[in-house]
Formats: sequence, C-alpha cells, structure tokens
Amino acid sequence: MSTIDLAALAAGAGLLPAAIRLERLDAPGSWAFDDGRYIYPASLIKVPLAVAAAAAIDAGRLAWTTRVRIDERNATANDAPSPIVPGCLATVEELVTFMLQRSDNVATNQLYDLLGRERAGADLAALGFGDVAFRRKLSGADPLIDDPEATGRNAFPAADAVRLFRAIADDRVPGAATLRTILATSWWDVKLSRGLEAGDAFAHKTGDTSGVSHDAGLLTLAGGSRWAIAVYTELPSTEETELRFGAFMRALRPHLTEERSGARTANPRP
Repeated sequence: MSTIDLAALAAGAGLLPAAIRLERLDAPGSWAFDDGRYIYPASLIKVPLAVAAAAAIDAGRLAWTTRVRIDERNATANDAPSPIVPGCLATVEELVTFMLQRSDNVATNQLYDLLGRERAGADLAALGFGDVAFRRKLSGADPLIDDPEATGRNAFPAADAVRLFRAIADDRVPGAATLRTILATSWWDVKLSRGLEAGDAFAHKTGDTSGVSHDAGLLTLAGGSRWAIAVYTELPSTEETELRFGAFMRALRPHLTEERSGARTANPRP
C-alpha cells in the first residue's frame, strides 16, 4: 500500500495550515498529518453533540419525540433559513436534524441546554471520546451569544473526528443509523464534495468561522471503497477556501482508488 502524502497534497491545494486524518473503513490503512493539533472545531462540534443526544435517548433520559420550546437566549444567526426560532416547539429529532443537515446554531444551543454540557461530555467520554469538550454555545455572527456557562473553547480534534465518524459507520455509538442518514443530507456540499465524482457519496459535516474552515465525514467511492476523512484548516471561510478543498479532494481521490489492501501509517500520532 502506497504512502499518501497528505501534507504535500494539502500544500498543493493551498490548504495549509491544516490537520488531516484519513482512514480506510473496509480494509487496513490510515494516514495522518498533524491530526492531534488543536484547531477550533467550529460546527464540527455538532457531530459529537448529536451522538450525545442519541446516547441520552439510548439511556432513556430523552426520546426522539421529546418536544422542547426554543429559548430566546439561544437565538443567533444561521447560514440558512430555519424554523427553529425562539418560542417554537421542536422535537429532539428535529433539533438534531437541523443541527447536522443545515448546521443550525439555534438548534445546537438548545441541545446544549437540554443535554447539559457536563453530562454530554461524560456520555462521549464513556464512548471513548474523552478529548471532546462542549465548553461554549455557538454564535452565527458577532457579537457572540451571551453564554454565562461558557468555560472556554470547544474541543474536537481532527483525529477524534475520524474516530467518531468511524464509530458511526460501524454502529458503535447509539443512534448511528439515524445519524448516518441525517449526515447524508447535508446542505453544504461546497468543500471536499467539489472534488468527488459521479457515484461517490459523502455523509459529512462542515465547520466554519472567520478563521477556520473544515469538512469531515464518511466517504463511499463509486467503486465501493469506504473511508473516513477529516480536514481541518486555519483558513477563513471563503469561496476561495472552498475551492481549495475541492482541489485537495481531486488530488487525493486517485490515491483512494489505487488502494486495495495492506496497512501502513504515514505521519502517525505520537
């Protein structure tokens, strides 16, 4: 199995500085570039929060049909129109769906309140993801949302993103099938998706702020091979950055179609 030089591919696409991890799901194989380094996860934190919601449902503390009234304190801007507005009633299923599919910040903030940050973190730790931290609510624009319970910045490294997506693919976390279905309906196919070809499928989540731009998820190529990938960058969320993600995937994809079997790790974590 050939070594995939993720750093060189990212540099060629203009995506550095970045943290990247890639794993094959249907055969041995993993590659990494600086994947444990802290980069603010932005909306990628919504993926472990969705797993925490599914864990609460699995434990009997909630149901997908539990109805929640949206609190005015959780209002903030979104990148897409949303019916999740202060005063409305929404089910947990609706909150999770809008959070993952449209990257809805109001739904996310309401789930922070519903699940509890410490409880959500403990549920992720129990599943083997102790480095995930839910420390502050999300803001869609300046000024930042008033969040008296904030304790710092959220944490969800690129390495853990791939591990969690792999667990979702393998049904090793609660609600995995439901989460896969929702992730496959993402409204934001504007980054790595630009470099895919007809017949490829990408169940994923993006993350953006003025200073970071990410994409991560489960990739199934037209030929049938299956992958988990996370690309975190310290680049602004712009159309130019999105085009660079597409260039990176176009350069990476031929390496993925060449892989058949074997295992070798490039740039392993210490």
